[in-house]
Amino acid sequence: MKTEAYGLSTWLALGVSIAICFSAAGIGSLFTDPEIGGWYARIAKPSWTPPNWVFGPVWSVLYLMMAVAAWLVWKEKGFASAAAPLALFGVQLVFNALWSILFFGMHRIGMALLDIVLLWSAILATVLSFWRVSPAAGALMIPYLLWVTYASALNYSIWRLNS
Repeated sequence: MKTEAYGLSTWLALGVSIAICFSAAGIGSLFTDPEIGGWYARIAKPSWTPPNWVFGPVWSVLYLMMAVAAWLVWKEKGFASAAAPLALFGVQLVFNALWSILFFGMHRIGMALLDIVLLWSAILATVLSFWRVSPAAGALMIPYLLWVTYASALNYSIWRLNS
């Protein structure tokens, strides 16, 4: 059941999708921001760790791409028909926000590593599920998967350096 072309409800759905994604970002930043200059500055990190200023712009673009991807899936199938792909999307968002709580909020680098492996798996499942509904939606999720692949290696290295 394809939704209407671009009526008010379609644009409202895009706004809701963006709000949901940036809510996950907001939760993460509540735990991340206070730790950047303190705990995170003091722990050992590999030489290939990006400068702190890179993370905000990269994540902002990724959250926007994720929101558009979810919206495209909704637009193509409607909520009821796309319940499974959108549920996977919700699961990966939970793992996404949880990572910041574990890593920055609780300083549990090893637990964050476990979470990011689950996050990566949920993102891959979401990419595949979205791709079946809308190749554009699946493609929009690929940069996120690649960034989390890099972040996983970074998390692992930080864990090894600080264990």
